[in-house]
Amino acid sequence: MAQQNISKLFSSSYAEAREKFLGAASRRGLSVDSYELPLRGADGERLATDVVLDGPSDASNLLIVISGCHGVEGYCGSAIQTGLLELDPGAKAPFDARSAAVLHVHAVNPYGFSHTRRATQENVDLNRNFVDFSTTLPDNAGYAEIHDLLLPRDWPPQNANEILLNAYRERVGVRGFQRAVALGQYAFEDGLHFGGVAPTWSNSTFRSILRKYAVGSRHIGSIDIHTGLGPYGVGERIFAAPDNPVTLARSRQWWGDNMTSVATGTSVSIPLSGPIQAALSEECPDAAQTNVCLEFGTYAMDEVVHAMRAEHWLHRYGCTDNAKRNTIKAALKRAFYPEHDDWKLAVWVQGREVYLQALNGLQRGLLPELGNHEPLARGAVEQNNIGDLR
Repeated sequence: MAQQNISKLFSSSYAEAREKFLGAASRRGLSVDSYELPLRGADGERLATDVVLDGPSDASNLLIVISGCHGVEGYCGSAIQTGLLELDPGAKAPFDARSAAVLHVHAVNPYGFSHTRRATQENVDLNRNFVDFSTTLPDNAGYAEIHDLLLPRDWPPQNANEILLNAYRERVGVRGFQRAVALGQYAFEDGLHFGGVAPTWSNSTFRSILRKYAVGSRHIGSIDIHTGLGPYGVGERIFAAPDNPVTLARSRQWWGDNMTSVATGTSVSIPLSGPIQAALSEECPDAAQTNVCLEFGTYAMDEVVHAMRAEHWLHRYGCTDNAKRNTIKAALKRAFYPEHDDWKLAVWVQGREVYLQALNGLQRGLLPELGNHEPLARGAVEQNNIGDLR
């Protein structure tokens, strides 16, 4: 497929991304189920999580593709979803269309997508929001130590502030610092990776979608698409489930032996409190599940974290300097969405591959009634006709 056609999958705004996704569904003759958020976008546009079911509603196997959990990361996932809808029908010829369907959940956090935020309109990190709010919430003592250092009154931060923050990093190490910042915290509503005090609109909407489309499935696969961690253009396949050796073995049969795990420390990510996959197991407890977080690297972690800090500083304190505000927003977008052809090509090629591997795995997968027996026989997705975009 020509590079210029791949580039056309990508957009420069939420509104453009939504238009392309809806257009691709329309060209396929697929209906769209829209869940509208009662707020407006950055340019006054309507905001919605749009759902497209590609396949029979009673399929026993369901693949769920999720974009925009962290709003500004939605450019990548949206482009992949649009491209998958545009795939030539021959690409799916080896798969039994009667037994497997694909559910695209586009822009699960539309507010953050449109307003160039990772967080939702409640300033909540959606991927930390799927916890039981009726019980004691997880504690992150490390974040409490550095909250005001991460988001100081002045921006850019003064040297004295960064010396103290670097001293904390030296004391706890790189992984310890990452855990303190990114694990999720529930005490500082204006802070980074705030998990919330109740389920957000996006949380409740996603659960409604699962109850409508997924509860009857016998086997669910999911691809949750993110950006910002890891080497530039590399799509890390992260095991997105509780530490279960049988499920991990099945995931590696689907997506390869290089699949990483936050539980074993082989991933660039860390274990999180309240990830979106919790909704899958809670709303669809009777389905076998095989989930992956597909994380595309962008730039160095220091640059990404700095961009996140700046944008959250903007949210915490506000800024009347429009030029400074626009610079901060542009830096956050760049950190999670490199608008370069080589990155876009890498994203599309790997996203398509993971998708076809998941379909292949669903065709071969263990059904719940078979129990946790031997891992799947290895399937060679490379032997299938990968197809191309129209």
